[in-house]
Amino acid sequence: MIVILTVLTGGIILGFLMRNHEMMIRIADRIMSWSIYLLLFLLGISVGVNETIIRNIHTIGVRALVLTAGGILGSVIVSYIVSRFFFRDM
Repeated sequence: MIVILTVLTGGIILGFLMRNHEMMIRIADRIMSWSIYLLLFLLGISVGVNETIIRNIHTIGVRALVLTAGGILGSVIVSYIVSRFFFRDM
């Protein structure tokens, strides 16, 4: 954990020092985007070779759908309640 925090702090300091170098910011942005693409690709490979996940993909999908629908429904309900109580006159 200390390694992760050290690398993060180093990145923050380096980013602060290089904030006025447009070319370096563009290069860092491209490297970061491609790194994310590579990580997602490797994650897909690791999911694809995991037989337990592949065997239960339909169950995982249904659970994900139920959780998503519940989260959206809860957000809509809370937004409605907040708008009724706090923005009544608008």
